[in-house]
Amino acid sequence: MEKVLVIGAGGQLGVELTLALREKFGSENVIASDIREPHVLLAESGPFIQLDVMNSNAVAAVVKKESITQIYLLAAILSATGEKNPLWAWDINMKSLMNVLDICVEHKVAKLYWPSSIAVFGNTTPKDDTPQKTVIEPTTVYGISKYAGELWCQYYFEKYGLDVRSMRYPGLISWKSAPGGGTTDYAIDIYIEALKKQSYECFLSEHTYLPMMYMDDAVRATLELMDAPKESIKNRMSYNLAAMSFSPKEISEAIQKRIPEFTISYAPDFRQKIADSWPSKIDDSDARADWGWKPEYDLEKMTDVMLEMLKTVNRI
Repeated sequence: MEKVLVIGAGGQLGVELTLALREKFGSENVIASDIREPHVLLAESGPFIQLDVMNSNAVAAVVKKESITQIYLLAAILSATGEKNPLWAWDINMKSLMNVLDICVEHKVAKLYWPSSIAVFGNTTPKDDTPQKTVIEPTTVYGISKYAGELWCQYYFEKYGLDVRSMRYPGLISWKSAPGGGTTDYAIDIYIEALKKQSYECFLSEHTYLPMMYMDDAVRATLELMDAPKESIKNRMSYNLAAMSFSPKEISEAIQKRIPEFTISYAPDFRQKIADSWPSKIDDSDARADWGWKPEYDLEKMTDVMLEMLKTVNRI
């Protein structure tokens, strides 16, 4: 029987991934944890504990007491937030990973999932169809910490045999929980503002193309990666992952098909420079070949679901 610990479960990805894990393994077998008070969907659906991943003794105590077999380490300071306090972001992102890597080895945790990001790429990386192996020179502390983390994950696999798995997420779009301070957050806010005000001021320029993914695809990809046979996982750093790429202008046009009165304006801020350093489209052929990845959502399908669900749950 699997016993799962999700660290950083209250974040944008964490809420929905935890719910999916509870459906898969049984609510009682998936412990959600976060330094914050629990998200309502987590508190209502299974066990939750407040846990600071920076306190390695506290994390180890939970792992030992609950006989944890899998850990999903999602706690992180994201790109835009991290640039406001780089040393703080580096400390949290790296120390949290090192704590959990050591705990997994010491307590013989069978599997560790740790997400990376397209933020590992930089200005020298090819922009279109960015390959799995390429020039990697990140320009944000978030990207630097994620690339360093990828190398540490590979190191722990090679040195200790730890079955650690990872993917480089594109921008993630969801309606169940709020975004966490990333450069791609506009693609969530725009739907909310379209329903609320029928207008939106975007902090990126209209033709800024970035890789994006609807949350259902991201959650499914994570579960599929973790379910794949060990021998199929040929990349122990982090897999490229892709679904769609679009610009603020294109997402606004998709919204206008459904809300004709919607308007958009542009006021690029410091996040524009971050976005300009990232790829516009990702080549994820290794993920497709090694463990059968295939996305289900494109921009049109995602827009239908986002607008419908935001209205249905009365957030707007």
